[in-house]
Amino acid sequence: MNRFIKNSITCIVLISMVAGSSCKKTFFTKANIDPNAPEPSSIVPSVLLSTVEGSLGYTQGGDFSRYTSLITQQTKGISRQAEGYYQYTFTSVDFDSPWGNFYTSVLENNKILMQLADSKGDNAYGGISRILMAYSIQLGVDCWGSIPYSDAFKGSTNLQPKYDTDKALYDTINNLLNTAVTQLGAGKGPDAPGSEDVIFGGSTTKWIKFAHAIKARLLMHQSKGNAAMATSALSEIGLSFSSNSDNAVYMFGSTETSANPWYQFNEQRADIGFDVSPLGVKMLADGDPRFDIYTDTSYNDVNGVGMGPYYGNINSPVEFITYDEMLFAKAEATITSGGTIAAAQTIYQAAITANMQKLGVAAADIATYITANGTLPATATAAIAQIAAEEYVALYLNPEAFTAWRRTASPALTPVTGTNIPRRFLYPQTEYSYNKANVAASTLFAPKVFWDN
Repeated sequence: MNRFIKNSITCIVLISMVAGSSCKKTFFTKANIDPNAPEPSSIVPSVLLSTVEGSLGYTQGGDFSRYTSLITQQTKGISRQAEGYYQYTFTSVDFDSPWGNFYTSVLENNKILMQLADSKGDNAYGGISRILMAYSIQLGVDCWGSIPYSDAFKGSTNLQPKYDTDKALYDTINNLLNTAVTQLGAGKGPDAPGSEDVIFGGSTTKWIKFAHAIKARLLMHQSKGNAAMATSALSEIGLSFSSNSDNAVYMFGSTETSANPWYQFNEQRADIGFDVSPLGVKMLADGDPRFDIYTDTSYNDVNGVGMGPYYGNINSPVEFITYDEMLFAKAEATITSGGTIAAAQTIYQAAITANMQKLGVAAADIATYITANGTLPATATAAIAQIAAEEYVALYLNPEAFTAWRRTASPALTPVTGTNIPRRFLYPQTEYSYNKANVAASTLFAPKVFWDN
């Protein structure tokens, strides 16, 4: 994070807010509407870009990651709030914080960046901001369904924005990505991002690959039983990441004020267990070499073993989309589009290998694991289920695991309580209080996101 803090005093203040408090109800302030803050026209894109990226990394790696990992049983709530969440005792108030961070710190600041870049003819910043917006909307839609976008960000002129349907927002995402790719291919403009772009260091080539990876995700979400969607997904995957060096991740800093959100949460709360989750128990029983990377057996208290180094260190990354995810998607799409299981199996093994290489697993351990787990069943349905179950392990702590599980019903999870596992987030209490005319009633189970069938 130090790479972009030095850009300006304004950025230092904003980034400090990003990483300052993982357990408070509000992680950020509404800097973009503070009457004492600089006017948007006086802000340079380089300052705002690093702020938006940090906000997105912290927001996804905070409540979005915790809630979805508890719902999908990648982690286990042991005590206090986390234990309640693990048993699905969420209330609308619990979603005030992620909703507020998502809109104020991510979407609203990104909207300003997009408008500022366009006004200056900065194609690179304009394209990057649209890709960040597209990814962020996808994250929100896949957790909540319908959300405000086209009618949002209008300040005091419209304090009660209408909700766009989830399906329409997928079209919006595609339009943003198409425009972004065009902008990034048209020359960078008078200003070009560099080190303040913490995700890709200003590489327009990698940002374009990220855009295609998002497109592939959208298609995969809608591809169940749909060969045409799967075929289109394969085309987008082919234009996306080609190695782990392309991974879209946000790297946090090595100081307490710029720390990874999971690290901060575990330092302050430590009411979530990792080895005792159904995922952790299965990995240990299977001899999965990733168990010692996901967990930390040197840390052991009443809540069980702690979080491992790759995701739980102070400077660990929050991952958006990675190469191994694209390979798992390619393996699934190969079968759905009518390809052979043998072809899918080769890709499936490559996906496992890419994931383990990313995590630093030894080559011999990768080979042993693939020998034991790398053969797909002979039927399409069973093969897709196995691909999805392995992807669930690879998508550790990524909200995309929640989406993949809802799409495929794999792995087969048993509800912790009751007869059903949540299918979505609740709308926040703030929306019922201040935008009641537009927000629909919701439960943890309905209405489902449009692709959830």
